[in-house]
Amino acid sequence: MRDQRPISDIEADVLVVGGGAAGVAAATTAARQGVSVVLLERYGFCGGGAVASLSGTVCGLYFAQESDNARPKPLVGGFAAEFVARLEERGGITQPIRYGKTFTRTHDPLVWREVGDSFVEHPNIRVVYHALVTEVLTEGGERIAGVVAYTKQGKLQVRARLTVDASGDADVAAMAGLETAGDGEAVQNPTMIFRLLGVDVTRFLAKHGRDAILGAETAELIRTLDDRGEYRLPRSKVFLFPTPRPGELLCNCTRILGRDGRDLDPLRFEDLTEAEVQGRLQVREYARFIRDHIEGCDRSYVNDTGVQVGIRQTRQIRGVSMLRNEDVVSGRKRGSGIARSAWPIEMHRGTAPKLTWLFDDFYEVPYECFVPEHGESLLVAGRCLAAESEAMASARVTAQCFSYGHAIGHAAAIAVQEGVAPRAIDPGLPGGICRSSRPRARDRSCPIRRSGGRH
Repeated sequence: MRDQRPISDIEADVLVVGGGAAGVAAATTAARQGVSVVLLERYGFCGGGAVASLSGTVCGLYFAQESDNARPKPLVGGFAAEFVARLEERGGITQPIRYGKTFTRTHDPLVWREVGDSFVEHPNIRVVYHALVTEVLTEGGERIAGVVAYTKQGKLQVRARLTVDASGDADVAAMAGLETAGDGEAVQNPTMIFRLLGVDVTRFLAKHGRDAILGAETAELIRTLDDRGEYRLPRSKVFLFPTPRPGELLCNCTRILGRDGRDLDPLRFEDLTEAEVQGRLQVREYARFIRDHIEGCDRSYVNDTGVQVGIRQTRQIRGVSMLRNEDVVSGRKRGSGIARSAWPIEMHRGTAPKLTWLFDDFYEVPYECFVPEHGESLLVAGRCLAAESEAMASARVTAQCFSYGHAIGHAAAIAVQEGVAPRAIDPGLPGGICRSSRPRARDRSCPIRRSGGRH
């Protein structure tokens, strides 16, 4: 029998699906331009992977530098900097922490939620938490007209002039039947991130240094103990970050595989279920290893794990343009670039994550990577942009997702207010509007260009 409860209806200029870094930035930016926004989020809080998966770090803010004595060199501003500033005001983020050849900052996920609320509590934004999108509304075959979401009240139908898919998994695009990449393909291993309390952080840092990537000695010890069967530790290179809380480490250690040792596909419900169970088991093993063998952690205990397993990569759209692996390693600049990044290609497959660095340079991510090749009135934001696998392993991190959302929020407002299709917007033009296919001169005053952290 069908759900007998009445269907609720909401209308808005812009619909944003997903309240992660990209979704919060997109919704806030569009609302600030004067358009009405509905933000749908499946959890009871904003934060996406940063909070629900406990990724815990704002990565991508700084240049990578070859010198081990280099100081943090800021790269990304815009919405990312504004969000970080609010975290700082509430004591919810650390100072920069060395991460290999760059720096990151660890945040308090509870403070992240509160800061997220402070942004989306805007008169032009209507937030609906605990809303899971289940269907896409279309008009005329190709136009995305909104979505249907499941709520505890019953079905909610949201119609909008433009929809932003910030789901992280390109869910709206996939539901609409648009072509995507990543389905059934080999992707990066999931991780269950956890927090340890009871740590003597001073002793820990004195022994292991201030680089969150623990050194070769620790990696060798992990491999030895795993080979002996004393622990089950499938990943040898581990990342341990001090947090804003006293006596706490954020632990990015696990490498989640199936019981039979195969790579899991988070787009398959059976694999995603198995990843959650195996992730919790691995947390206990790594926490035991850390307590037994890592200086300062002998009295530590697991304080929390992610609400869900951490997913690095699933589906990406087929876009008007694609971010290529070569674009990242060569530091390619684009005339339609809306964000910039110097984060390494960080591939989490195999026993040790592989990092490929771009030193003292950055690449730009073009607007067209967020415009589906087919389908109208739809943009994406966040890690479901069109990108090759290794490029995605760099472009997916938090600071860049803030930048994507910031730019796409501007684009959404332009499309609605000017009555133009998203694919007609050119970030290289004043106002972002191009009514001709002829090439135009690059103009850095464009509000979309300003949004991408190019400061």
